[in-house]
Amino acid sequence: MKMNPRCTYCLLSRVHFQSKLSTDDEDLISKTIKECLGVMNNHYSPEAVSASVATRIHRKCYEILGDNDPYAVTKKLISQAALKVLPAAKEKIYENSPDDRELFRRAVLASVIANYFDFGIMGFDASEDKFEAAFLKYFEQGLDVDDTPKMLGLLQDVIYIADNCGEILFDMLVFDIIKKLGGKITLVVRGGPILTDVTLEEVREFEIDKKVDRILTTGSNAVGVLIEEAPAELLKSMKDATLIISKGMANYETLSEHNFGPIAYMLLTKCECVAEDLGLEQGLSVAKLMNCP
Repeated sequence: MKMNPRCTYCLLSRVHFQSKLSTDDEDLISKTIKECLGVMNNHYSPEAVSASVATRIHRKCYEILGDNDPYAVTKKLISQAALKVLPAAKEKIYENSPDDRELFRRAVLASVIANYFDFGIMGFDASEDKFEAAFLKYFEQGLDVDDTPKMLGLLQDVIYIADNCGEILFDMLVFDIIKKLGGKITLVVRGGPILTDVTLEEVREFEIDKKVDRILTTGSNAVGVLIEEAPAELLKSMKDATLIISKGMANYETLSEHNFGPIAYMLLTKCECVAEDLGLEQGLSVAKLMNCP
């Protein structure tokens, strides 16, 4: 996805937000914003990939702050809230003993809804009571774009590219169904801390490795999957996969620039620009299969 003029103030707003997470020093915050404005000025272009520019800006932000993970505490809060809601999500998924097709659809829906609760960025109240009420509301509404029936026949060798902490706990519900249906899963997480995204640290903390067959990283702390920074093993695995599942908007922003496929984008269209690029409205629950021969 190419950069939109609206990306500029969104990115700078996020720089300010994460700077305040990291420090109370207003002079340092001002310096950080000024440096990031410089990066924006040097790299903004309608032809630039949005997540590539975002990566440069966030790296500069972390460098000036002297903080390689401003969201460390926020990620813990997200995971704690997600754990509280997980039992209710499982109950909804398995309610009334659904067949495999419906089971997969419900698990995907739960995973997509969890993409909304990006508390540190969206400013959502992380208290588990509000999280559960919102989750149940969205679950009843269902998927607005539902390509899960088409995805069912492609689950033999899945590359699953994760997004946020907290959300990954709901992704594990999808892992369970894929494994039940006989599929193999390679989980892909960030190669280093960026925003609230999952890294190997969370994989170890929640024993996610026990749910999948293999774990790879994106090779760096880039926003999304920057192909020029991705390990050769990951690129080969993506080319060989029967299905790539891409969670969240940042992964869409980078991978939509390439022709990997079949690829299922599982996300909520929180951003107007991403929604427009997908040809959809903002605020939809999406499981959209693309590049399928």
